[in-house]
Amino acid sequence: MKAFVDKEACIGCELCTTDYPEIFSMEDDGLAVAIEAELSEDQVSDAQEAVDSCPTEAISVK
Repeated sequence: MKAFVDKEACIGCELCTTDYPEIFSMEDDGLAVAIEAELSEDQVSDAQEAVDSCPTEAISVK
């Protein structure tokens, strides 16, 4: 599974990067991006929590 950030929906609030820096980071454009690697079992759980807490529903896990 991988995490994804919809750049059109992201508002750059940094909630995901603050709570899950091993999965998400901020790019120069001020928007979040997810790591490109496959997520470990622990990371899938964390990424799902990020999905649930994102105020604009910009994060998905597939």
